[in-house]
Amino acid sequence: MKLNNKRTILVGLAFLSICAFWQMYDNVVPLILTNTFHLNETFSGAIMAADNILALFLLPFFGGLSDKTDTRIGKRMPFILFGTGIAVILLNVLPLLDNGYFAAPGTFKMVSFVIVLALLLIAMGIYRSPAVALMPDVTPKPLRSKANAIINLMGAVGGMIYLALAAVLYPNKKVAGLEHVNYQPLFMIVAAIMFVSVGILFLTIKEPKLTAENRALEERHPEWNLAEDDGSGGEVLPPQVKTSLGFLLASIALWFIGYNGVTTWFTTYVSQVMGQALGGASTCLLIATAGAIVSYIPIGALASKIGRKKTIMGGIVLLAVCFALGYVLTTTYSSINVVMFIVFALVGLAWAAINVNSLPMVVEMCKGSDIGKFTGYYYTASMAAQIVTPILAGTLMRSVSYKILFPYAAVFVALSFLTMTRVQHGDNRPEAKKGLNAYEEMDD
Repeated sequence: MKLNNKRTILVGLAFLSICAFWQMYDNVVPLILTNTFHLNETFSGAIMAADNILALFLLPFFGGLSDKTDTRIGKRMPFILFGTGIAVILLNVLPLLDNGYFAAPGTFKMVSFVIVLALLLIAMGIYRSPAVALMPDVTPKPLRSKANAIINLMGAVGGMIYLALAAVLYPNKKVAGLEHVNYQPLFMIVAAIMFVSVGILFLTIKEPKLTAENRALEERHPEWNLAEDDGSGGEVLPPQVKTSLGFLLASIALWFIGYNGVTTWFTTYVSQVMGQALGGASTCLLIATAGAIVSYIPIGALASKIGRKKTIMGGIVLLAVCFALGYVLTTTYSSINVVMFIVFALVGLAWAAINVNSLPMVVEMCKGSDIGKFTGYYYTASMAAQIVTPILAGTLMRSVSYKILFPYAAVFVALSFLTMTRVQHGDNRPEAKKGLNAYEEMDD
């Protein structure tokens, strides 16, 4: 059994579009809220947390709904196409409202911006879980870490494309001293990337056929399923598997609290602490994304040899150390330097080790018909964390000091190491010891 790399890359186009959007959202929207609408960090953080509040309900709902959907083009594809289409339209409206408010401030324009932003977040929520669930739908369980490495690589490419665009379109020398920055060209290009990516996905991936083939393969390997018959024809998780799932979801929440705190506030943090504009901050994040990109495939291979859990825990240690170094570097120097680039590259490596393996560990614990629901569980944990962290980090930065951001992130990431020690299921190593040929072939 070998992974179909070409097919996995095509499936990953949906995640590429998602990550390009969220990278821009996390980087640019806080700047618009603080610089154009002049909201303080706490209110800006509350608005930035709105996407996570919506996602807390939308992602499990649409993930589970897509499990039950049956159309000619598949279970996930209708949600992907509809959500992307609406998002592309609304994405082009936001900068118009931003520019209009700067030209002539008014309450109606501010309210309109918030409403359009909310509708955009709903559109993204419609297709995010179905898009992510598409990979395990068409990939056998033993190969999902390797497949997820490719999916995350595609997502990193999407983020890197955005960061490169931001660095080129908005360098320090171009935006320094400007009272207002027009982000409309950037929004238009990201919308085009989303449209083209999902269009190629739809034209090349025949979801119903591929899903049926994978379902038939997994039915021939019942030993892959951790669920048990509940006596009425359904399946339930054994208590020990539920415990592992609970601790895994807690770990996901903790490392997202740390990591998302940095990604949400980094552009503002760098501006306040180091005097760097969007271009300088984007360069650091670009380096981190590049570090992740070159790490994804090796990390997937490493996890197939030493196990998903050990790989994740190594990534947690490295990420916590990097955030601690981030504090030292950003408070010692007033400009971006080579040492910071190295640290951010290691941040990318650490996040790759975590991200490649966490979703496969979650969906490893479910049966095939529940992939969308368990994908929703994964996002419930991550989004619940991201509801808290923009507000909490923003409030701490405002009331204590901006310099608290990196220590805050390092502590929460370190706590996730403790909860991961209690996770005993979802790894690929225990299954490999059973002698399944499918697992042995993961190294081919």
